[in-house]
Amino acid sequence: MRSILFCVIPVILMCTIQTCTSKQESRVHDADPSVLEEHNKKEVVVFVYHRFGDNRYPSTNISLENFKNHLEYLNTHDFTVCTFGEAVDYINNPNRAYEQRVACITIDDGYKTFISNGLPLLNKFGFKATLFINSESVGGGDFMDWNELRQVNKAGIEIGNHSHSHAYFLNTPANDRSDFFKQDVLKCQEEIENHLGFYPDVFAYPYGEFDLDMKSIIQDLGFKAAAAQNSGVMHLHDNFAIPRFPMAGPYTQIDGFKEKAKMKALRVKRKHPESFLLSGDNPPTLRVEFDTIAVDLSRYNCFTQSECETLLEGYTLTIKAKKALSGRRNLYTITAPSRKGSDWHWFSHLWIRPDIKE
Repeated sequence: MRSILFCVIPVILMCTIQTCTSKQESRVHDADPSVLEEHNKKEVVVFVYHRFGDNRYPSTNISLENFKNHLEYLNTHDFTVCTFGEAVDYINNPNRAYEQRVACITIDDGYKTFISNGLPLLNKFGFKATLFINSESVGGGDFMDWNELRQVNKAGIEIGNHSHSHAYFLNTPANDRSDFFKQDVLKCQEEIENHLGFYPDVFAYPYGEFDLDMKSIIQDLGFKAAAAQNSGVMHLHDNFAIPRFPMAGPYTQIDGFKEKAKMKALRVKRKHPESFLLSGDNPPTLRVEFDTIAVDLSRYNCFTQSECETLLEGYTLTIKAKKALSGRRNLYTITAPSRKGSDWHWFSHLWIRPDIKE
C-alpha cells in the first residue's frame, strides 16, 4: 500500500495549491506586525450537508428551497466561498489578504442527491465545495459511483477522505483502534487514487468522532487538515479538529443559517480535557481558557442537555451540566457577544460515549 506523503509533498513543491476566489489579494511580509494582526483575525464559517431534496431522511436532508436560500444569502452578502482545502490554506497563510466574509461548503458521504440536486445549485451560483466520501459505499444503494464522482471532481468539487468503512471507530477496543483506523483511512486513499487518480489531502472524521491518537494518525499520514462535527467557526487554532455547523433537519431554515453565517469564533487558548471521549464522571467538567479580549465573557450563554453549572474566573470558564449526559454525542456550547458591535462568538466541545451503541 502506497504512502500518502510521496504524493502530497511533490504536489506542494511543484505548484501552488489553488486558493479561494477573492476580489483582492496582497502579498506582504510575514514579519510585519500589522500583517500578523490581520492574519490572526481570519475566520471561515464551515457548513456540513449530507442529502439534498431527499425527504425520506429528514435528519440528514435539506430541501432544495432551503439550500438555494443558503447559497443566495452567501452570494448577496459577498462571501468568498472556498473548498475545505482552500480554506485551510487561507487561514494558515499570513501572505493571504484578510477577507471579512469567507465560507466553506462541505458534503459528507457522497449520496446521489448531491450530483442530481445539490451540484446544479452550486453551479448556478459558481460556488465550490468539498465532498468527503467513504470508499466502501461508492456505487451502492443511494451513493454515487466512481464515474459520477469523476464528473463531480471535474466540475471543481474537491474530494476528501471520509474513511473506507465509515465505521464507529471508537467502538473498537483501544488496543486495536489505532491500527484499524489507520488501515481503513489508507484503504480509502488507495481506492480514490485507483479510481480518480489522486490522493486527497483533507479528511473528515465519520460522525465527527475521534480520539487523540486518531487525530495524530491523520496528521502523521500527511493530511493537511481534518473536519470534525462539533459546531463552531474555523480559525488559526487546530487544523485537525476543525468545527462545522450542521445543516440538516430543523437547522436548515434561512434564519438559522444567517445566524451561523455571521458567527465569529470564540477562540480557545487551552482546555481540559482535550479529548472528546467522556471518561470518568458524568456529567463531565470542562475547563476552557479563552484567547481573546474582544469578547464580553461576562454576558456568555451556556447550552447543554440540561442547565449548566459555571464558574468564570477572568478568561477561564468552568462548565458542568447539572444532569448526566444521555445519548452517544452531546455538546457543551458557549456563546458570547463582542465588546463592541453586534457580533456573537461560538465555541462547542463534543462529548462522546462509546458505550452507547448506534
